[in-house]
Amino acid sequence: MAPATGITLSQKTASLKVGATKQITVSADPVDASDASDVVSAAKFVSSDTGVATVAADGTITAVAVGSTTITATSGSFTATVAVTVSAA
Repeated sequence: MAPATGITLSQKTASLKVGATKQITVSADPVDASDASDVVSAAKFVSSDTGVATVAADGTITAVAVGSTTITATSGSFTATVAVTVSAA
C-alpha cells in the first residue's frame, strides 16, 4: 500500500445556529493508505475566527456568534477546510 497523498474531511461546509455543535472527522486520502492511522491521529484543527466558531481537538465545532469562518485541518503537509456559516439561534 502507498502512503497517504492528502486528507479529506467529512464535509466541506457546515451551517450551524449559535450555541450548536457539529463534529467533523478527518480521513486519509486514500483511506487505505499505509500510514492512514498516523495521518488521521496527527490532524490538528484551527478556526480562522474563534469569535464565530471554535473547534476542539476532536473536530467538534461550536458556533459562538453569527458570521462565517473557516475550519482548517492540518496533518503534516496536508490540509483540508470546512466553510462554516453561523446563523442566529
